[in-house]
Amino acid sequence: MKRYCQTLSLVDNPEMIEKYVEAHKHVWPEIIQGQREVGILDMQIYRHGRNLFMICDTVDDFDWERDMARLATLPRQAEWEAYVAQFQGCSASARSDEKWQLMEKIFDSEEK
Repeated sequence: MKRYCQTLSLVDNPEMIEKYVEAHKHVWPEIIQGQREVGILDMQIYRHGRNLFMICDTVDDFDWERDMARLATLPRQAEWEAYVAQFQGCSASARSDEKWQLMEKIFDSEEK
């Protein structure tokens, strides 16, 4: 399994942030199905204020650029990205990998 961690800042508007949180309580089934189809096993998003942190666990042969590009072509993915862009303060045409910034792992207690 591979793990990717990403960060993103939401717009500085409490009402919009709450709408973003609410949207993620009702993620469209096609979005979850598309994630599974490209090899994303689990995805979690955490929030602190307007800052988001995403953990994305994938299959071993997952290739970030290749598989995220494929995900962007799957049903309703572009529509979902355009919808959540209003909360993220970016262009409605921005792909997920253009909004979310990959983070560098600097510590792991399991690695010796």
